[in-house]
Amino acid sequence: MAQTVTECLAAGTDSVTLIDGVKAGTWNVEGMEQSEINDMVQRNVDHLELILEYAPVDEDDETPDVAGSSEDKTSYTTAISTGKSYIADNS
Repeated sequence: MAQTVTECLAAGTDSVTLIDGVKAGTWNVEGMEQSEINDMVQRNVDHLELILEYAPVDEDDETPDVAGSSEDKTSYTTAISTGKSYIADNS
């Protein structure tokens, strides 16, 4: 059974939480080098960008149309910007 747009976006919520937590200093990064933290944040930014690009290629494709959906994606796009800023500020 194919995922829905809502299910796809829900899968990105952990990435939003991680990025926001790292930025706020509440995510446990004890023992990690800054380069490792930046890599972790980048992986989660990449994950969110990928989810937001989901779209079916044709009428037989069951990929949910996240890209074309009118669901609120603000928290995801904000987390992407936050993650990119964090990496730039800590490189």
